[in-house]
Amino acid sequence: MSKPHGGTLVNQIASDKKSERLKEEAQEMKNIKLDSGLRKDVQNIANGVYSPLTGFLKRNDFDWVLEESRLSDDTPWTLPIVLDITKQRRDELSEGEEICLETENGKPFATLDIEELYGFDKKRMAREIYGTEDEDHPGVQRTMNMNDHLVGGDIVQFKENSTDFEKFHLTPKETRILFKEKGWRSIVGFQTRNVPHMGHEYVQKTALSFVDGIFINPIIGKKKPGDYRDEVILDAYDTLMGEYYLKDRAVMSILEAEMRYAGPKEAIFHAIMRKNFGCTHFIVGRDHAGVGDYYGPYEAQDIFNKFPDLDMTPVHFKSFTYCEKCGGAVDGHICPHDDEHRENFSGTKMRNMFKDGKTPPEHMMRPEVAETVLEHDEKFVKEE
Repeated sequence: MSKPHGGTLVNQIASDKKSERLKEEAQEMKNIKLDSGLRKDVQNIANGVYSPLTGFLKRNDFDWVLEESRLSDDTPWTLPIVLDITKQRRDELSEGEEICLETENGKPFATLDIEELYGFDKKRMAREIYGTEDEDHPGVQRTMNMNDHLVGGDIVQFKENSTDFEKFHLTPKETRILFKEKGWRSIVGFQTRNVPHMGHEYVQKTALSFVDGIFINPIIGKKKPGDYRDEVILDAYDTLMGEYYLKDRAVMSILEAEMRYAGPKEAIFHAIMRKNFGCTHFIVGRDHAGVGDYYGPYEAQDIFNKFPDLDMTPVHFKSFTYCEKCGGAVDGHICPHDDEHRENFSGTKMRNMFKDGKTPPEHMMRPEVAETVLEHDEKFVKEE
C-alpha cells in the first residue's frame, strides 16, 4: 500500500469535544456560504483525500502550482484548490480572522483560519491549468466566472460529511484499513465518470491480474451535460461487480469532487487522490479527464514522465477494441487482426442507444448492466 501523498494522511476533522465548541463559536463568526463543489473540496481536505493540503492554497503555493505543478515544498500538485470571494466580502474580512464555512444549504460545518487574502489573474490561471483561454472549455468558463479574490488558510471540519450515497462512501482512512484487512499490498485505482462497458471491464481485469485488488472510484459531483447521472453510474457498477467480480478482489467507493476537465494535469491530480486512498497503481486511459479536442489522446499518459517522484505507478492503455475474430476485447499488443475485424467501444454510440431506449449488444456491454441503465428514467445530466 502506498504512503499518503506528502508522507502523512491529513485529518482536519475536529474531535467530538472540539466539534461542540466550534459549533457554538461558529454562531458568532462571520460566514461564507459555499457551493456544492467547494463544500466537497473542504470535505476532501478534512478527510485526507487532498493530502498534504490542510486548507485552501495561500498565494505562494498557488503560484507554484500554476508555474511548476508543485507545492512550494516541491511536492507534486497540479490543480489549485482555492476559495474565491467577491471584493465586497474581501473588504469585510481580515487576515488572522477565523470564519465559519456553511454548506450550500446554509448549515455551518467547518471553520477557516484566514492566513491570506489575495487577488489573482483568471486568464493566467486558465492558461496554466487548462492550456487554453478558450471559454468554450468548461474549465476555463468556470475559472472566468470565479470571484476576483482568494482566501488562503487551514480549515477544520466539525460536522460530518454530507452525501447522498452513504452506502458507497469510504474515506482514505477507512479504505486503508479495509485494504490492510484484505491483505492487499498492491492496489490499482480506476477513475470513472461513465457506466461500464466491456472495454472498461477488460482494462480493469487486465490491470487486476497484476495486483492484489482493484479500487473502482467513480467521481460524484457536477458534470457536463450529456454525462451519465451519478446514481446511474453507481447502480451500473454495483450490478457489474455483483455479477462479474470476485468480492475479495474489488472494492468500490465514491469520490465526491467536480470534474475540471483539465486533461493531463487532472490525470496527475486523480492519481494523487487515489494514492491517498492507498492505491499503488492508477489506470490512465486515452484522453483521461479531457474534453473536446483540447488535449492529445495520450497527453494524460505522457505527463507522468514529468513526475518521477510521484510514487504512483501509472497503468497505460493506448487503445482497446472488440475483435470479432478474437471473440472479445483486445488491445494492439495481443490482437494480430485487421481493422475490418475490430469495433471500437464507442461511448457515444451506447449513449445514443440508451437515449432511444435500446440495449447495446452483448459484446459491447453486459446485459445486466444495460438493463440497470435502462431502468432509470433520467440517465443523463441535462442542460442547466
